[in-house]
Amino acid sequence: MAKEKIVILGGGVSAMTAAVYLTDDENWQDKYDITVYQQGWRIGGKGASGRNPYLGQRIEEHGLHVWFGAYVNSFKTIQAVYEKLGRPDSMPLATWQEAFKPHSYVVLQELIDNEWQTWPVDFPEIPGNPADGTLDLHFWEIARLLYFWLKKFISDLEHKADSLNKKRDIHAPESDEEQSVFAHFIDEVKEKVDDIKEEWQEFKEDAEHSLEHFSKHIQVTLSELSYFFDKRVSDKNLSNHKHPTAIQWLVRRFKRWINEEFEDLLEDNSDIRRLYICADLALAMMEGLIEDKVFERGFGAINNLDFRAWLLKHGANAKFSVNSAPVRGFYDLVFAYENGDFNKPNIEAGVAALAMLRLSLCYHGGVMWKMQAGMGDTIFSPIYELLIKRGVKFNYFHQVSELTPNKDEDSHYVESIRLTQQVNLKTGDYKPLVDVKGLPCWPSFPLYDQIDDEQAALLKLHNINLESFYSDWPNVYQNHFGEALPEITLEQGVDFDKVIYGISVASLPHLCNKLLRKDTALKLTAEKVQAVATQAFQLWLDKTLDETGWAFTPASGEQPILSGFSEPFDTWASMDQLINKEDWQQGIEPKNVAYFCSAFTQEIYPDESHTHFQQECNNRVKNNSIFKLKHQMHPLWPNIATQGEFDWQALMDTTNVEGEARFNSQYWRANVDPSERYVMSVVNSSQYRLPTDGTVFDNFYITGDWIKTGVNAGCVEAATMSGMATSRAICGYPEKISGESGFDPDEE
Repeated sequence: MAKEKIVILGGGVSAMTAAVYLTDDENWQDKYDITVYQQGWRIGGKGASGRNPYLGQRIEEHGLHVWFGAYVNSFKTIQAVYEKLGRPDSMPLATWQEAFKPHSYVVLQELIDNEWQTWPVDFPEIPGNPADGTLDLHFWEIARLLYFWLKKFISDLEHKADSLNKKRDIHAPESDEEQSVFAHFIDEVKEKVDDIKEEWQEFKEDAEHSLEHFSKHIQVTLSELSYFFDKRVSDKNLSNHKHPTAIQWLVRRFKRWINEEFEDLLEDNSDIRRLYICADLALAMMEGLIEDKVFERGFGAINNLDFRAWLLKHGANAKFSVNSAPVRGFYDLVFAYENGDFNKPNIEAGVAALAMLRLSLCYHGGVMWKMQAGMGDTIFSPIYELLIKRGVKFNYFHQVSELTPNKDEDSHYVESIRLTQQVNLKTGDYKPLVDVKGLPCWPSFPLYDQIDDEQAALLKLHNINLESFYSDWPNVYQNHFGEALPEITLEQGVDFDKVIYGISVASLPHLCNKLLRKDTALKLTAEKVQAVATQAFQLWLDKTLDETGWAFTPASGEQPILSGFSEPFDTWASMDQLINKEDWQQGIEPKNVAYFCSAFTQEIYPDESHTHFQQECNNRVKNNSIFKLKHQMHPLWPNIATQGEFDWQALMDTTNVEGEARFNSQYWRANVDPSERYVMSVVNSSQYRLPTDGTVFDNFYITGDWIKTGVNAGCVEAATMSGMATSRAICGYPEKISGESGFDPDEE
């Protein structure tokens, strides 16, 4: 039987994940012939990173990249890659445990009375391997996990109540209906007789006799609530509607208590305000999940509201909680601002609620995991090496121009793929990796010595970026050689049988316009699933983090990942773990590396003929970066920044220029290409996402964090899940994808 030819367009997380799983069978080459076509000189998509050989082989990224401890599928995939690649022990990052380290220290910023206050959060480490976790949680499992956090916040508030001589009782039910619900709760927990205490006896007496207070001891209530959840997790009973009603009744009583006792203290007491916000958000989420019957209707049922509106609907405090640092930090995390306009936050409530619950409740190890080199070095180098070892072919410098469907109306398939060949190679096989201190890495520039000398000289002379949608290379090439860049056309049945489209959603109108005319659903995906530009800059400082004046280092010594800060850059992370993977000359090694990122404000995008657009956006990012340092960093770095001033000598600069010009040696970028924009989850957009095989074209598989998964949000985990789903649609493997039914209603 002839091998099936599979063409993969693009080299991002989803496309490479699909390739990994398609080739996991040692006999895969008996069935498939797989070729990847990649624009430019490296794979990685939005996760690509590069090494700059002119500046200490420093790591240059698209932005700040960290993994979360709840990325079950991502960790399962990358751990398998490292294991099957089998790097020698002497090699840097030989194992996944060396490539990833857990991170627990997260910092949020609060703007109180027009001054920024720092809110450090040191998450507990949860034992276990993230790959062994699960995202498949039943409603009662979610409710119980949420309860554990709620218990901590309320217990801490109770302690504050004691110190302030506040009341510690929660008022009992008043109406007949409330008494019935309360009696149901008591009946459910009455089997708890293994440890009868005086407090429990008082609890029973209050409930069964006076009903004046259902407990003067909040801890007893919390303890019995835990027992209630234990029973529900065990029996997964959703049929008895008194169960959620009882929980809803208790949630409202806890809500009444924290409002009555603490609302008057929220302006002036930061400890109580922060505990209140966390408890209030947890209570609102619990209330919302029950009131909106998410367990019956699925998380997708609440995607008609923005997350903030949903919290407000279910009683979250409008002044302190709805726009609090934790909520703002989440919007910042997923760049959830339409057109990068920070006055237009927008994310589906179901997507956001499920994501927040998973990230905070399902993680193992650290809540986050930091990569110990660039994302390209840590993720894409080992994936590439494994795929090459397995026999997958890679064709670099091939830019997809157009996909064309067949003309027959009775059947639908992709008939041809037109690509632009960007350069001529001296040999037919491009070797993309460079060695940096023993680690295979992707360079920030093409390896010109492998490119035709005349073309290489022209590329360098005009500073051409072959990865850019807005590249002027076609014009430069035409003017110099007197002809257009060469094109090749792949034909169905000759060069390919199936196509995996691993290019992001904003590229659909540019590359698949003819497909969109034949597929209404895919056209709606292109219109409704939005993407937003992002911006990033990196600093290499001649000051340690402590020398900047940062004053919130925990006992663990972990450096901050901070969000919820001022615009235009709301997120900052200290990334010193990367310094020893760079290769600076002795005596000029940086002492601190700082990453900044945020959404980028841009509403209108010109077509590719506007070749100056990328540079114009880069210039805006540079101005935004300098503004950030001069006018907004003094609350965090008071030793090197004051209002309106920044100590530019703190920046490492090998040219030794003075003043603001030292910023020119740092790194910044605007991610405005269609394939580089961050995929959003704006209200009511998930319904337009298609599964990997959901188009009308029989031989066409879409993959990326923009398709329908159990996440439906822009992130590595969604991209990984989509790649797994693509492989499964083609070869049946992997059979199981954790969390893929996250938006479906629960079953008993």
